[in-house]
Amino acid sequence: MLDALEEAAARDVLTSCCGARPWVDAMLAARPWRDDATLRACADRCWAALTSTQIAEAVSHHPRLGEAKAAATLSARASEWSASEQSGASAADDALRAQLARGNRDYEARFGHTFILCASGRSAAEMLAALRERMANDPATELRITAAELHKITRLRLDKLLASA
Repeated sequence: MLDALEEAAARDVLTSCCGARPWVDAMLAARPWRDDATLRACADRCWAALTSTQIAEAVSHHPRLGEAKAAATLSARASEWSASEQSGASAADDALRAQLARGNRDYEARFGHTFILCASGRSAAEMLAALRERMANDPATELRITAAELHKITRLRLDKLLASA
């Protein structure tokens, strides 16, 4: 399916999976993939080549846990996926959502970027616990964890895309 898309459409679809332009550019340059396994392997290689600055660009495409708006403008597909992935936060009561919002602000003050967690299937309480646990990390460790969580999200979204093809 992705091999058949025009470049602009493929760029849009891939950006919904990962907002780092160098990742999208590398993925497009690697076409055709011919099958899902090759596409996934390419995605992993392209992900591994990202710098911390490029990872920060990917972070900007994710809203805070419990919120809908990201720093970057998201496509309808990315917004829908994000809302679905964070559905555990929207199901929480007001007090827990307030704690999550406060935790997001504290995290950003400490690390300088949005807290990233592959939140699919997690409750708001689990998200908050992960956020609080990660507050104890040093910045280098947290950057590695953030990158790993972003990679999980990218893979999850690629899988959604492939399942819908």
